[in-house]
Amino acid sequence: MTRARPKVLVFNLFYLPGYRAGGPIRTLANMVERLGAEIDFRLVTLDRDLGDLGPYPIAGANRWVRMGNAQVRYLERAAVTSREIVDIVEEVGPDFLYLNSFFDPVFTQRVLWARWLRRLPAVPVVIAPRGEFSSAALGLKAVKKSAYIGLMRILGIYRGLVWHASSDEEKGDILRRLPFVSLDEVRVAMNLAPAPEAADLERTDCCASEQLRICFLGRIAPMKNLDYALKVLAGVRVPVNFSVYGPVESESYWKECQAMIKKLPSNIEVEYLGAVESAHVKRTLAKHDLFFFPTRGENYGHVIHEALSAGLPVLISDRTPWTRLEEMGVGWAFALDAGESFARKIEEVSGWSRDVRRAVAESARRFGTTVAGDSSVLAGNRALFFE
Repeated sequence: MTRARPKVLVFNLFYLPGYRAGGPIRTLANMVERLGAEIDFRLVTLDRDLGDLGPYPIAGANRWVRMGNAQVRYLERAAVTSREIVDIVEEVGPDFLYLNSFFDPVFTQRVLWARWLRRLPAVPVVIAPRGEFSSAALGLKAVKKSAYIGLMRILGIYRGLVWHASSDEEKGDILRRLPFVSLDEVRVAMNLAPAPEAADLERTDCCASEQLRICFLGRIAPMKNLDYALKVLAGVRVPVNFSVYGPVESESYWKECQAMIKKLPSNIEVEYLGAVESAHVKRTLAKHDLFFFPTRGENYGHVIHEALSAGLPVLISDRTPWTRLEEMGVGWAFALDAGESFARKIEEVSGWSRDVRRAVAESARRFGTTVAGDSSVLAGNRALFFE
């Protein structure tokens, strides 16, 4: 029987104070923040952020560190062995294990191999693939991923798990790609946004005669589709200042983007401003007029919520769960074969009056607050570990 305050042992490659790995960190941090009073979270992660050569100053050798509402153990990558994982599970004595990737070889695979070999206690395992089974995600390193899925299907290592899908679309992706997963093994719970904030950020409106201030914030990697955004901007006929934020995950991809930037027309000015720490994201976004994020796929898209909460209309692809943008008057989601629609919408926003900009900013903030306060989303996440 699960205790009144269940103990959940979470494994994920990256966690706070890291931020470069993007959405999964925010997803877990929000879950811990919103449910930490009801659930005893223990989190095991690497001792450094994505791309860092050295550990966090707070990381200690083989000890638990308080980080918000969770106890966190930071491990060197070389220390993540099956023996270490088994020892941690036995020490914690959790009611649930919570894994945050299907393909992760550092934690997920070691945990599930130890389970398959019956080296772990009989503990329910919840696994969140975090969008890894979307067509766009599987298209990257497709042969390797397909071979791995086939092998796991034969061995049965992923059988008997509870699957956490963040949307009905992701549930469909899981069931299509993994024939060994049954319908009743998949639970849908949208990712949690941060708790609503009382104070609004101050924004400065741009005048119609100035450049439209557009921003992109995400990992510089093919999945986030910065190159597509640059292709769209090449066809925009109004003055634009395009600020690009995010860590460079793929140097070769970034070089391709830099080559495209050099060929943009003179009315498009591009600045690359590097990665932004999580605590500064909303304040950074609030300096702009439009968030442009034609991603190839998101199982949630925390940065989209952050942009709305900062008062920005959002212009995104239709490959995210954010489907009510135009209905709510706060943005647009177009198919990626509709490049002309993206370009014309940017030109339309450039011509907005100051009053229209302020009205849309207020609508965006309200919508962001409504999403963050949705009690059904909180209940769905709680149910993962109580039902």
